[in-house]
Formats: sequence, structure tokens, C-alpha cells
Amino acid sequence: MHTVLEVCAAAKRAAPAVARATTAERNAALEAMAGALDAGHEPVLEANRRDLDAAEASGTSAALLDRLALTPDRLHAIAAALRDLIALHDPLGEVVRGFTLPNGLDVRQVRVPLGVIAMVYEGRPNVTVDAAGLALRSGNACVLRGSSSAHASNTALVGLLRGAVEASGLPADAVCLIPDTSRESVKELGRARGLVDLLIPRGGAGLIAAVVADAQVPVIETGVGNCHVYVDSSADLGMAMDIVFNAKVQRPSVCNAAETLLVHRDVAEAFLPLVGDELGAAGVVLVGDAAAQSLAGAQRATDADWDAEYLDLRLAVRVVDSLDAALDHIAAHGTLHTEAIVTSDRAAARRFTARVDAAVVMVNASTRFTDGGEFGFGAEIGISTQKLHARGPMGLAELTTTKYVVEGDGQVRE
Repeated sequence: MHTVLEVCAAAKRAAPAVARATTAERNAALEAMAGALDAGHEPVLEANRRDLDAAEASGTSAALLDRLALTPDRLHAIAAALRDLIALHDPLGEVVRGFTLPNGLDVRQVRVPLGVIAMVYEGRPNVTVDAAGLALRSGNACVLRGSSSAHASNTALVGLLRGAVEASGLPADAVCLIPDTSRESVKELGRARGLVDLLIPRGGAGLIAAVVADAQVPVIETGVGNCHVYVDSSADLGMAMDIVFNAKVQRPSVCNAAETLLVHRDVAEAFLPLVGDELGAAGVVLVGDAAAQSLAGAQRATDADWDAEYLDLRLAVRVVDSLDAALDHIAAHGTLHTEAIVTSDRAAARRFTARVDAAVVMVNASTRFTDGGEFGFGAEIGISTQKLHARGPMGLAELTTTKYVVEGDGQVRE
């Protein structure tokens, strides 16, 4: 078994070849990876069944089992996402800005790969392929550290991907998996200075906090989503119900699902009984304040409920007296991910979008649209909730850095 540092060193050696590869060569590797997934279903599905059996035996919730599960249709969709990347604009070599100085020097800021991108993630084997594809397409090598719950699935997937990458003419070590799923391996990965250029934790709050606390390499935080939908006094209540239902029910186990519903008091009496009926029929457990308990049949919410990322069929509901009260609640309990307002009042929409501090702000749309695929980025490597160079869904451009290329004709500095 290779150590964490040995795996990172292998990726570091492979990275220059990936960076030098042409767009056509990297696209050929992606097509080979997609083809391997299409042709290699059975070993991956068998490995995934072992993971699912172990997870079910340990009492894993239905929502988390859904995140873990692979099916032929899901594998075809994952392969299709790789092919979607091929059609996207290649960010490498793009001139971000260019100018000529008074002394005649031509200055260009150009996009280049980061080098080695490491990912730490939980329970979703599709992330293994998404991360590998995005890293390769943007000219980077990747080091993947999945969870123990998906270890068999991840090992089978990476085996397919490495074979495909090597067959296409690039180093197999452009895609590396850390076999050790212990907490110590995460710490070692975060301390791999000189080997890892960027570390991206993707998972729950506990995982992200642990990575950030120990890391000595650059980190981009992603994913924790206590997302709110605020139904304003002017909202079309039919539209609001459709948005709330989709944001909560369509796939509750993901970070862009709604976890809290805020309703203006002026429409609470008309709207909350609809919420109780429609979400209740879909199996959603409501917890809320006194008004939500009375009008929607919610259970009593605790203080912890307003901060919870349930990732399940559970929704916190609060009635607020004003748009400002909704904004104050979001500021106190949001996680800088995605916040939504349903309103017919343009001034209210403008105030909401101006005041909310989040990576994505939705107006009259479901929080579920915060997604790299939905934004046209292809598969995303995560949704950044911090404020450095990448914020929101992270596609190809967010996996690059820049360098300045300066050309002269003999200038020297006085």
C-alpha cells in the first residue's frame, strides 16, 4: 500500500505531462475514460453493491444510501458528463487581460493549470469521476481521497480511469486514489506542502472543519448548505409552492437542497397549510416556530434546527414579519451557499440580492439550480462557499491559476 506522500509524489511527477498535453490529447483521455465507464459497468456495480451492503448493515440513512448508490443509468450519466467536458471551452492559454506599458513591454495574464489538485470527499462515488475529469480537462493531475463507505466503488472506478488515461498516452498517475481512508490520511494530505497545490474538501461541516484546521496547503471550502427559501408577501403562492417542493424534495441529500423555509407573516395563513399538505404527503417532516406548528402541523423546532443541514426529508419553517427579518435570519444561520426569494416585487428582489451574502442568490427559482452542470460548466468539482478566487460552482476556469507573460525588446529598468 502506498503512503499518502508517495501517492501525492506520483501525481506531482505526472502533472507536467498533463499540463503540456494539447486540448485534443486531454479530450482523448476524457473520451477514453467515458468509454471505460460505459464498457466496465459490472465490476463497478459489484463493488458498489459491497459498499451499499456494508452501509445498510451499519444503519446508514436512506438519503445517504442514495448518495452512495450507483446504477447503470447513473454510470451512463457520469460518462456523459465527461463527454460534456470535451465540448467546453478550454481555459488554458486564455488571456485574462493584456496591456502595453509606457516603456513598450507587452504584458499578458494567461490561464495555466494549478498542478496537483487533491479532493477529500464523502460517500458519493460520482465525485471520483467528476473530479478526475475536471482536473484532467483543466490540465491538472488529481489525488482523490474518498470515504471508507465508498472505498470499493472508488477503487473500481479509479482502476478504470487510470487504465483509460494510460491507454490514451497520458500518465496513469494523473489520476491517483489514496487507499488509506483513516482520518490520519486526511491530515497527511493537508500537510503535503510542495506536492499538493490545492486541497478541496467536499462533504459535511465536520469534514470541512477538520481539513481547514489541519491544512498547510491552500484549501477551498465547499459544500455545506443550510439553504433558505424566503416567500415574500408579494409572492405568487403557486409558484412558491412549486419552488419549495422542488428545492426540498427533488433530491434532499445534496448541498443545494433547501433546509429552511421563511414565510412572510402576511401570506403565512394562506401558504403554510399548503406546505403542510404537499410536503407532508411527500414524507417531509416539518419543524418550526409556533406559527408553523399551528398552520402547517410542524413539530416544535429547537435552536439547533435553524442551523441544521439535514440532507434528508426534513425542513425547518419560520414565519417572519418582514424582508429585513428574513435577511437577518439568513445572516445569522446561512452557510454562504445558496439563498432564494420568491417575490413579485422587483424592489424586494433587488434588496434581497444586494443584502444576502452567499455564493448564489436565486430570485423565483429553486436552490437546486446551484450546480455546475446546470450553469453550463459541465461536471463541477464542488460549490465554493468561501471568497477567494473561486466562489459558487467550480468548473474548469476555477481549477486554473494565472501567470504573467511579459515580452520586450531589450528594456531594462532605470
